Amino acid sequence: MLNLKKLSEDEIRDLLRSEGLENYRADQLIQWIYERHTSSIEEITVFSRSLRNKLSSKYRIGAITPIHEAHSADGTRKFLFELEDGETVESVLIPDGNRLTLCISSQVGCAMGCRFCVTGSIGLKRNLSAWEIVDQFIQVERLIGKGMVTNIVLMGMGEPLHNVIEVEEALNRMVSFMKISKRRITLSTSGYLKGLEHLTAAAPRVNLAVSLNATDDRTRTSLMPVNRHYPLKTLIGRLRKYPLEKRRRITIEYIMLDGVNDSLQDAEKLYKLLKGIPVKINLIPFNPSPSIPYRPSPPERIYRFQEVLIKKGLTVLVRKSKGGDILAACGQLKAGYK
Repeated sequence: MLNLKKLSEDEIRDLLRSEGLENYRADQLIQWIYERHTSSIEEITVFSRSLRNKLSSKYRIGAITPIHEAHSADGTRKFLFELEDGETVESVLIPDGNRLTLCISSQVGCAMGCRFCVTGSIGLKRNLSAWEIVDQFIQVERLIGKGMVTNIVLMGMGEPLHNVIEVEEALNRMVSFMKISKRRITLSTSGYLKGLEHLTAAAPRVNLAVSLNATDDRTRTSLMPVNRHYPLKTLIGRLRKYPLEKRRRITIEYIMLDGVNDSLQDAEKLYKLLKGIPVKINLIPFNPSPSIPYRPSPPERIYRFQEVLIKKGLTVLVRKSKGGDILAACGQLKAGYK
């Protein structure tokens, strides 16, 4: 039976037209699936009983399945979802004042192999389809209440730009079908520039975050193998040309690793790299894991690093780590894989 969530807008319209239905029926179906989060055609009461019966005999509204939920002492919640083929992914709900941010995954595992990230140790199992990416949001809101999530970040499992076609479609559905402001959506990349070119041309202009984490190619390549293909000069050059809308900035993410990338000289080099680019910088305390051979920078070193950059006129925040006690913090998602 065909899962309607697998269909694009044009495919939905073509399908219902083939069933002899007028175009407004497609608008109703999209609204019920993506705004009202219905799980069954039987629930779509704007359709007559006979129409619901007819469509239910051929089509279904699929869903990923929440199979485990973990709660952190700081209010963070981690959700483990089973996909229809038995693979699993994780999403994380992060409270921060009046904001409730949902961190969603774009792949099962990840091919980038970043040395500081547990997800990278899994390798890439497969890409998520657009509907599986979007459905993380739908299923979390079904659990916590519709309209509760204020922001979405594609910072979970996977490199979004390594799955750019499905991520592009997912972003379009979030903005068009679900009426989520593109200013409330952030996509984070390790610097996979091949995907960035496509995203710039075809997707809604959501916020962009770039995981940088080093100020020289030797260090960055040792941390992030993607740097072999897109070294710093290439990456920074592309960011200088990135078409930002007015009053928008690129977020630079910088994980602080003890003795690796956290010296005051690194702070000076980071300023020189980014000079002239509209950016804000998030310094991220490293979340240790037994399988990862790095240690977090001491807090006092992080704040000295921050001070150097602030004095040069940059906006620099130290991100507060959340969800570490349930392995839900940055770089800790593994979805039960060994």
